[in-house]
Amino acid sequence: MTDASIISKIWNLANVLRDDGVGYGDYLEQITYLLFLKMADELNKPPYNKGLKFPRIKDTEGKEIEGGETCDWQTLSSKRGAALESFYVQQLRSLSSEKGMLGQIFTKSQNKIQDPAKLLKVINMIDQEQWSMMGADIKGKIYEGLLEKNAEDTKSGAGQYFTPRALIQTIVACVQPQPLKSIADPACGTGGFFLAAYDHIVANNQLDREEKEFLKNKTFHGNEIVANTRRMCLMNMYLHNIGEIDGESFLSAADALISDDGKRYDYVLANPPFGKKSSMTITNEAGEIQKEDLSYNRQDFWETTSNKQLNFLQHIKTQLKVTGEAAVVLPDNVLFEGGAGEEVRKQLMLTTELHTILRLPTGLFYAHGVKANVLFFNNKPASKTAHTKEVWIYDYRTNIHHTLKKKAMSTADLAEFVKLYNPQNIYKRKETWSEENPDGRWRKYSYKDILARDKTNLDIFWLKDHSLTDLDNLPDPDILAGEIIENLESGLNSFREIMETINGTDNN
Repeated sequence: MTDASIISKIWNLANVLRDDGVGYGDYLEQITYLLFLKMADELNKPPYNKGLKFPRIKDTEGKEIEGGETCDWQTLSSKRGAALESFYVQQLRSLSSEKGMLGQIFTKSQNKIQDPAKLLKVINMIDQEQWSMMGADIKGKIYEGLLEKNAEDTKSGAGQYFTPRALIQTIVACVQPQPLKSIADPACGTGGFFLAAYDHIVANNQLDREEKEFLKNKTFHGNEIVANTRRMCLMNMYLHNIGEIDGESFLSAADALISDDGKRYDYVLANPPFGKKSSMTITNEAGEIQKEDLSYNRQDFWETTSNKQLNFLQHIKTQLKVTGEAAVVLPDNVLFEGGAGEEVRKQLMLTTELHTILRLPTGLFYAHGVKANVLFFNNKPASKTAHTKEVWIYDYRTNIHHTLKKKAMSTADLAEFVKLYNPQNIYKRKETWSEENPDGRWRKYSYKDILARDKTNLDIFWLKDHSLTDLDNLPDPDILAGEIIENLESGLNSFREIMETINGTDNN
């Protein structure tokens, strides 16, 4: 069967199940479970003969039932009707208590395809292919396509874990990760940064055996607290030939912000989850549900704050080796917020070389109302003087219009930025802005000039918004409407945060 026909078959079945009320997220979950079991079965046969062990069915206390059936693909694919559904439910529960990648894949797993006939159809479809023999490109293409469809299903909230791949590829093209270097993402979602870094390293280097082994099993390290997203990341990575099916997971289920685990990395590439406040839901004395701001009191942090974005920025600084490099997607509030925000910006410029900021337009993310930027900085040894000398800013926001469906951003849209960023030597750059060319998008500001700004504000822009003066060059109505929605969502998010603060004060 051709690659195209395999993809077509998987998509067609997804659409059939969607009509039955099984969303892309649920379908993706089941595909993940079943693909893992099928590939494990293939690896136990010649020429692989991996000898992978699967447990027997377990009771509700997690103990194997003596004489019980084995939780493998062969047993599952032999079942029919009600017996299939019953065994599958027990199988998922039993596998969820295993260790390593097996347990991580099946953590909190549930059967979402209640019709045994439809479940059997998915099983048979997967059983017809030899997945272990299939190239990583086609397997990855299938799974990434499902992830993107799942992200579009905004009702499931999946979009917040999916960063546009064009943006990720642009960031990796600037950082240019090298072989035998470690890469971390403290909020890795479905693994987009890891995969782009992997592809970049493979495409730009002739890897020897040691480098290939390091890339496969030792390069990537991540955190993802949402079980379903973590399982999707593990499967996405494995289908792209990263990690071993019987190996230890390189993903942690722990909240990365809780503490410093002491590990340091060469690169940190991340898009921490959107949302300004870190909070926890509690039941108060009156039995009412309420949220409390959650602050992380860590000695390695410059500031104790409930601002999630500032906490991730501080944590990422901690994660870097002395010579480490970082690229982080962060919302506008990190650039201008006073109080803790101002101190974090000052400390970041003092202790690292914050050399580049990419200002992004709206319409890129599945979470609406997000105005974001990418901060690029290099860690440095302790010094009495600031390591940041000048900050280069590329304004890809003013007069730029994108929508997710009709005018999605591509890597070609950011090709000029990558060229001006000059990955080969970031100290040899040339501004496109000048007094003679006030529309130039690439401009530098000295450390001294930034410190002189109110609250050390890094939310810097200089281009004129043509839509305010040139009615003939307004974007298409659907794009304009999308931008209005984005701005309204952004305003609503700000009001929600104010209300949460007010309500929290009232409750106290």
